[in-house]
Amino acid sequence: MTLQSQAGYAGDVDPLTAYNDLASTSSAQLIDVRTRAEWSFVGVPDLGAIGKEPILIEWQSWPHMQVAGDFLDRLKAELAARNVPQDAPLYFLCRSGVRSAAAATCASAEGFGKSFNVAGGFEGPPDAGRHRGRTAGWKASDLPWIQT
Repeated sequence: MTLQSQAGYAGDVDPLTAYNDLASTSSAQLIDVRTRAEWSFVGVPDLGAIGKEPILIEWQSWPHMQVAGDFLDRLKAELAARNVPQDAPLYFLCRSGVRSAAAATCASAEGFGKSFNVAGGFEGPPDAGRHRGRTAGWKASDLPWIQT
């Protein structure tokens, strides 16, 4: 289900919709744009049950959080290595959905018209106790993930 259309990319989708499309559409890809530290310490989506692996490309690098100048080159190389056509659905994921929206906008501007943002990201917003992963996002949706 597309939650909303955004100028600049195909729209926001909830994590379960993204996972179901990843499972049912062979060319669909998940691109996790968080930092290396987030992948290592927080975990990554586990797509093994559907025969896929997420593409891990930082949108911004810690500690300066500057946008990676080679993001598009790395994205294109990863997609080419997997023989992914330019019109394939691409689902961009970050911690909460902000960086992934920017990455989806960038990919759309480069001609990847089916670039979606996974709403709520991997962990979603903090709850009342200031903990993430409980109210929205990939983890809160009980989708598979692993600690690396």
